[in-house]
Amino acid sequence: PEKTIIWSANRENLVEGGSIIQLSTDGRFVLNDTKGQQVWTADSAGTAVSYAAMLDTGNFVLASRDSAILWESFGKPTDTILPTQILSQGSKLVARLSETDYASGRFQFTLQSDGNLVLYTTDFPKDTVNSAYWSSDTDSGYQVIFNQSGGIYLTARNTSVIMPVLSNAASASAADLYKRAILESDGVFRQYVYPKTAGDSWPMTWSLLSSFVPEDICMSLTADTGGGACGFNSYCKLGGDQRPSCECPPGYTSLDPAGSNINGCKQNFVQQSCGGGGAQPQETDVFEFREMSNTDWPLSDYVHFKLVTEDECREACLSDCFCAVAIFRDGNCWKKRIPLSNGRTNPRVGGKALIKIRKTNSSTTQPPPPPPNGGMGPQSRKDGSKDQSGLILTGSLLLGTSVFLNFLVLLVALLRFNKRKSKSTLQPSCSSTMAVPGTNLR
Repeated sequence: PEKTIIWSANRENLVEGGSIIQLSTDGRFVLNDTKGQQVWTADSAGTAVSYAAMLDTGNFVLASRDSAILWESFGKPTDTILPTQILSQGSKLVARLSETDYASGRFQFTLQSDGNLVLYTTDFPKDTVNSAYWSSDTDSGYQVIFNQSGGIYLTARNTSVIMPVLSNAASASAADLYKRAILESDGVFRQYVYPKTAGDSWPMTWSLLSSFVPEDICMSLTADTGGGACGFNSYCKLGGDQRPSCECPPGYTSLDPAGSNINGCKQNFVQQSCGGGGAQPQETDVFEFREMSNTDWPLSDYVHFKLVTEDECREACLSDCFCAVAIFRDGNCWKKRIPLSNGRTNPRVGGKALIKIRKTNSSTTQPPPPPPNGGMGPQSRKDGSKDQSGLILTGSLLLGTSVFLNFLVLLVALLRFNKRKSKSTLQPSCSSTMAVPGTNLR
């Protein structure tokens, strides 16, 4: 049979093979790594733990000598619940990161203290809660009960049933089937059954039952924050098996090494550069649009035009360096910038998405970055030295010219002065040849 993990003690910090679990004489149930370092312990210290046991229900317990349960795995669920297991107020299931990565993911299923049962996404690394994408809309929920017949119900404090969460009825006898309900890595809460013995009517694999929530997570999840059902710049698509898949739009590639796209996508081309007042004229010639019908990224728009044509919508996005996608529907045009969120494709969406990408025959070289330190990098200093050398040379020429002109003016003045002095020497002195009338002086 398949080996299915239904609970884990240390999902965030896996240990190597050869690690040891131990129930100490003082009642401590611990997990030690290969170096003997404690990496996890059950919160049973100080209690009179006598033994540990795996019950037929799948509940792993620490019990006292008189079989009173002191600690149980049912009280600390990870992503799965089993028949007879109860979720009380404050309890939650946390989806794994992916089908093969059992670390905590970004989807949670919890019964809040206000009695409302909700599904919501969280943002790493702070585990911040986003808006709920499914809710029971109740204020009196007290427990979520998974009964032996396969029904999962939200009950009130007086044990009355408020509503079914999952109401699957297996065609085979409940006693002949293993059952589990799990919040899977795609954010959907589903129920599975597995035959306890081989038979012709049931395959020897886990079979998905018809009731799960939400029915279409792609359309259900529209949050003000977070990437949506899939990561940023991707979109959610529901397959024929009613399972969502995360896809990258044209011109974008996955951020996930495995290509699951749950962490989003990125542009695989150089973004449109911006000039004064918008895109540079030459940049509009190297971009084009790829159409995607019935696709949208709600809440990612920053401009909404009404009563426009598709050509006007295209032109508005093409001439805007901030515009990554334009949505055209019923004469409306929404311009959207990255990162895109809440992406989905569904016939109910309508319209079309115009994905702006760089033409394949255009340059994909990143433009040179601006000089570091405000233009004071080594190259900038070198260029600055050239500019300063030019200024010094120009100044020197002007100064030399000025000195030369001053020298010429001084030389001309001296020559004229000497010429006048020579003329005055050749003329006889008036005081030596003529007597001043009325005096004896000559």
